Amino acid sequence: MSNGRSLFGTDGMRGVANLEPMTGATVMRLGMAIAARLRQPGRHTRIAIGKDTRLSGYMFESALAAGIVSMGADVWLTGPLPTPGIAFITSSMRCDAGVVISASHNPFEDNGIKVFARDGYKLPDHVEAEIEALMGSSELDGHRAAPADVGYSRKIEDSRGRYVVFCKSTFPSELTLDGLRIVVDAANGAGYRVGPAVFEELGAKVIAIHTKPDGKNINNRAGALHPQAMCETVKLHDAHLGIALDGDGDRCVLCDEHGNVVDGDAVMALCATRMLLDGTLAKQTLVATVMSNLGLERALRVNNGRVVRTQVGDRYVVEEMRKSGYNFGGEQSGHLVFLDHATTGDGIVAALRVLAVMVKEGRPLSELAKVMTRTPQVLVNLAVEKKVPLDQLPDVMKLIADVEAKLGDDGRVLVRYSGTEAKARVMIEGMDEGQIKGWADEIAGVLQKACRI
Repeated sequence: MSNGRSLFGTDGMRGVANLEPMTGATVMRLGMAIAARLRQPGRHTRIAIGKDTRLSGYMFESALAAGIVSMGADVWLTGPLPTPGIAFITSSMRCDAGVVISASHNPFEDNGIKVFARDGYKLPDHVEAEIEALMGSSELDGHRAAPADVGYSRKIEDSRGRYVVFCKSTFPSELTLDGLRIVVDAANGAGYRVGPAVFEELGAKVIAIHTKPDGKNINNRAGALHPQAMCETVKLHDAHLGIALDGDGDRCVLCDEHGNVVDGDAVMALCATRMLLDGTLAKQTLVATVMSNLGLERALRVNNGRVVRTQVGDRYVVEEMRKSGYNFGGEQSGHLVFLDHATTGDGIVAALRVLAVMVKEGRPLSELAKVMTRTPQVLVNLAVEKKVPLDQLPDVMKLIADVEAKLGDDGRVLVRYSGTEAKARVMIEGMDEGQIKGWADEIAGVLQKACRI
């Protein structure tokens, strides 16, 4: 972690539920610090809390609410709702902050906390650092409200309906999904109700799978990380499109009518080239991360556009977009951010943008996805016991330099540590897939050995 943060990573605070730091006591303290740091002078503070479908969500919802109301702020509970839905509720209902209880694509044993500011954008690093500092400070206890001034907690009964209406509003009003068969894999997560509802209400025939959460089956062989079930269901029902959300609904992976996966890079290429043609891609620039394929840059360049890259994490994509005045960006993993419509990645909104292109042009996704030719890419994920800075590992750095010299201008090497898990990732792109796979495995082996305690 960086910038004075030890609890918060690239996407909030995350860990195994009921083990530090993800315990009820620590999360209650976090709620207190959020309320103290984000309250607005001269007005009563209210904070929205939403969650995905994990069993531990009930525990953390109660702990957060207890901490927040103890500081004299009110809590508005949305219940299970996708992360972008909570961002929308936060800004549209004029809350002072929004808190999401979710570990996104991780297994049910994990959970996490991420925080949105009152404008619906994720908090910048320095504000997270200030909240962390408050959590460990005796000063925080002095901000507790008097007995007569503690806040209250209540449920927002129509939060799902509000979010469904918002999602539908991002789809062109002159278009309809009538006649389309769509498979929606909700990953037994936060989008299990709203996901199918949006597409059905726009006219599609929806085949919904993984929509029966039990607290433990979120992301379990389902959703964006495991799109195989979606692909098979598309073929079984002769559907036009498959949409797989992740556990908190802020990203999606699609598949075409043949059951072939179409990832975030291909979707960005598809949407960005259309935006270039109609003049709506701000500064003719797409924002992607260092993980996106070189083929994406080539697709944009052919259409007189360009790609600006950031470090991994949709928050950093959004920060670059806001800083430089861009309006579209995303990640290969399926976080796609259309700032003209939403403040954060939204799997449902992203799928609707693709569907709008399909309907307008009357072409299947398999044809549309050909806008991008992928450069062969190999990604190796490896568990590490400690995250030793790469510049302190001369053997690893020399091996990376040797591979880069062999690749020349036809490829690249990226080695980094995960911001949310005890893992390192080795990614290589080049023209010979067998060759780059061997190099990636070699770098991974040396790195894993160097990172043993």
